[in-house]
Amino acid sequence: MKILLNNREEEFDKESFSINELLILKKLSFKMRIIKINGTLVQKDSYDNTYIKDSDNVQILYLMSGG
Repeated sequence: MKILLNNREEEFDKESFSINELLILKKLSFKMRIIKINGTLVQKDSYDNTYIKDSDNVQILYLMSGG
């Protein structure tokens, strides 16, 4: 399966996987983030049951604060 992850093409051996599986697979542990699949915002409580499929466009945006 191929997806576009933050504007980079990525290839995986699975046919689909959940957002949480992607975060574990890519070792993305930063907690303050927004995730969109094909332009649709995914709520944090849906990460286990929202699946990424072939050709999906996944955007992971990190929220930063400071002064």
